Amino acid sequence: MWQPSSPTTEAAPQSPPASRQGSIAIPAGDDRRLRNPGRRFGQIVRLKPEYVQEYKACHAQVWPEVLKQIRDCNIQDYSIWWDDKSGILFATFKYVGYDYAGDMERMAGNPKVREWWRMTDGYQESFVEGAVSSEAGEPAWWKPVEEVFYQP
Repeated sequence: MWQPSSPTTEAAPQSPPASRQGSIAIPAGDDRRLRNPGRRFGQIVRLKPEYVQEYKACHAQVWPEVLKQIRDCNIQDYSIWWDDKSGILFATFKYVGYDYAGDMERMAGNPKVREWWRMTDGYQESFVEGAVSSEAGEPAWWKPVEEVFYQP
């Protein structure tokens, strides 16, 4: 499985231009070509206690444009968990594309996504030193965490 050391510094493998199945060439773009098995991500941020209800309410009705952009940027199995004692939000997702940096640029280029980030960032406190917002880019607003065990 492809696993760059950092999703923003190491390029993902390029999508195969075509593959062969017996003696039949399968063109790129055909659904039968090899699919990226994906890379799992985990991230944390703290939810401010005074915004718990607002955060839950907005995530109960995520804007359709935001959901579409997430899918269009090759993100699957995205979930956010909350620990009421520590206030930590823990997000997990699987990236199944071949150009993480490019897909994240496309995500950040969507005005509705940026509006969503401005709203939800206001409910959160970043663990990343020097982080300003999700919109600002680097350093990242959500702190990446290391996966130490996974049983599929």
